[in-house]
Amino acid sequence: MIMNTTTWILIITIATSFYAWNRREMYQKWLLNPYKINTNQEYWRFITSGFVHLNYMHLFFNMFALFFFGQHVAYYFGPQGDLLMIALYLLGIVISDIPTFIKYRNIPNYNSLGASGGVAAVVFSSIMFDPLNPIYIMFIPYGIPGFILGALYLVYSYYQGKRMADNINHDAHLYGAIFGLLFTVVLRPGVVISFVQQVSSWSL
Repeated sequence: MIMNTTTWILIITIATSFYAWNRREMYQKWLLNPYKINTNQEYWRFITSGFVHLNYMHLFFNMFALFFFGQHVAYYFGPQGDLLMIALYLLGIVISDIPTFIKYRNIPNYNSLGASGGVAAVVFSSIMFDPLNPIYIMFIPYGIPGFILGALYLVYSYYQGKRMADNINHDAHLYGAIFGLLFTVVLRPGVVISFVQQVSSWSL
């Protein structure tokens, strides 16, 4: 059986995270550290930080979301779907971290990691294509239409990013999601009309 693009990303990310957990020096070298990027030009960290995770739960939730949305996005994009999904995911990781880099480039001890920006880009691309698709989250027995959950997620990420009350990089979530929307609209402009038509037809 030929594995799809999403599966390969899952395998590479899981393998890289496990490797980094057992090689502390590599783990430190692959983190997103804006200060070291700024002072030492260690630009690879924009990519490598998306393939290492804090712990099993962090890795699980990111890969769980990618598993369910990644191949759908590749399908929606059509004949070049696999390449476009890879571009969306990798660019989502990099671009979502640029605001973090700018904000913390003079703070030596700040680190960030994980694929959340890329995953958010993929999830929100899927929402643009299929806004009524129900999304299930823990402890809620009913699926929430993607366009509603997406809007709530954007507001929450923006609010939490302003508060900076925890160690989660909410800015990466927010900018990854926005990038996913823009990437999809630019490459498939017709998706806007389809999105509006689908949302307009929705009822409780």
